[in-house]
Amino acid sequence: MKLKIKITGPKVHDVGYRYFLMSMAMTNRIRMFEAHNIESYEGEEVLVFLDSDEETVKAFRTLAETKRPARSKVSRIDFDNYEGDVMKIGEYVQFCSMVQLNKAIPVLLDMRDDLRAVLKNTDIIPQISEDIKAVRKNTDTIPQVLEEIKGMREDIQPGYGMHFRQVQSDVRAIKERLGMQ
Repeated sequence: MKLKIKITGPKVHDVGYRYFLMSMAMTNRIRMFEAHNIESYEGEEVLVFLDSDEETVKAFRTLAETKRPARSKVSRIDFDNYEGDVMKIGEYVQFCSMVQLNKAIPVLLDMRDDLRAVLKNTDIIPQISEDIKAVRKNTDTIPQVLEEIKGMREDIQPGYGMHFRQVQSDVRAIKERLGMQ
């Protein structure tokens, strides 16, 4: 049984809808499947074609009606019988790889050009490198400073403890004179 599905809505492109449907088709062992993004007078559409036994096609139809990618916004889903050819799903996967590669190449070329521009403007890097070396030289003294601070704390603590005990003793004496205990 062959089926054509037309999914229409304000956001059915660039949300992974075709890959979402392809994954459902593979999960349901549908061997003949393809999906295409198109623009129409109604807006964005995804056209889906599949061919399998009647039970599998009906199950897929139910999934297509009830499940959709998280970011999609669907207005309507239409189902029609279909008489034409449908790609083998393996061929469709290759087709999708080519579509994605076609999208990626311009982005990769832009990234390469941006990287080249950054590398041309890296005259400051040697100075930054020297600044980092200078900071590293100054950090060699950190352990010595920490030892000095520790020594100071040890010097203060015995006197602080004696002073604190004297204050406690004075408070006790004052309370006794006032009749407080």
